[in-house]
Formats: sequence, structure tokens, C-alpha cells
Amino acid sequence: MLRDPAAPPRGLSVGLFGGSFDPPHEGHRLVVETAMRRTRLKRLWVLVTPGNPLKPRPPADLERRIAACRALMAGIPGVTVTGVEERLGARYSADTLAHLRRLYPRTRFVWIMGADNLAQFHKWEDWAWILENFPLAVVARPQSVVKAGLSPAVRRYARARLSEEEAPLLPFLEAPAWVLLARGPTSRLSSTALRAAGSWP
Repeated sequence: MLRDPAAPPRGLSVGLFGGSFDPPHEGHRLVVETAMRRTRLKRLWVLVTPGNPLKPRPPADLERRIAACRALMAGIPGVTVTGVEERLGARYSADTLAHLRRLYPRTRFVWIMGADNLAQFHKWEDWAWILENFPLAVVARPQSVVKAGLSPAVRRYARARLSEEEAPLLPFLEAPAWVLLARGPTSRLSSTALRAAGSWP
């Protein structure tokens, strides 16, 4: 059975923030810091994916992206950067979550994402299953909150939405339950723009 070096103690709530991180940037760190602070999570895994089925180009080398993520997230207590998805052989986030639930049945996982991803969440494989099985914390990204608010996922699960004041309850609630964390600082950095500028050759 696969075990990750950061295996959480039984009963602990752990945030999961997945992505290509191609490259990772301060906006990603801000999502992690905001999600942990507002939901009061003490542990969070950054899941660096081998690839993204929704993107047309393959990402940079996985080990390079993991190393860059670890450098970016250094100094945030409770954060672990891992490439566990490659070892699991998972292609989609739903597959990863299903594997982790089987591996750690007594751990409560909270899925973390930026509002830009919530806007296209309905395009993900088994997206409704994720919302039905894992609490979701969505962190605001510039120019994405309004678009995210109009997304099919938000409309379908409007009754499961928490107020921002209720965010600390999220790790203890049964899914579906989600919160949009729209207050606080945001970053306009994007991986796409950094690649286009030649900052990540």
C-alpha cells in the first residue's frame, strides 16, 4: 500500500491544493495561506500533477515543478509539497481523491482551489462527485469571482454554500459544503503569463 511521507494522523483535517504549477508563483502561495488561515486548517498538501487533461500542452518536468513549489511554499507551517499523484497513477483529481480516501479513511480532506478553476469546474471529470464527497474552499483570484459565481457548479450547489464567517466550520462539515473566500489580498500573477514572458523556459 502506498504511503506518503506526510501521512496525516487519524482524524486530522487536511487541505488538498492540486495543480500543474507550471510555474508556481506567489498567487499559489497566497491561495494556500488564505485557505489555511480562513478555514483554520493546520495541514495542507500541495499536489503537483503530472499533467492537466484540460490544457493543450504538456507541463514542464514534474521534479522541476515540485522543487519550485517547495521553494515557494517554504516557511508555511504544515504545508507539504508532493508528487503523490504520479505514484498513484491518477489522471484526474477525482481519481486522486478516491485513492486518498481509501488510503486514509480516518482523515478529513478539504479540496482547495482558486476561483478561476471554480469557473470551469463543471468541465472536470466527475466534478459533481468531488463536491458531493469533499468540502470545498475556493479562494478569490483577480477577475474570476464574478465568472465563478455564474458557473454551473455554483448554481447547482448554491444551497451548500457557507458564508465567509462560517469558513472555520468547513473542515468539520459533511459534503456538499463549500465557501468562496473573496475577502483579502489577491495576486494577478498567472502561470500562463509567466511562461509567455519567458520567466519559465
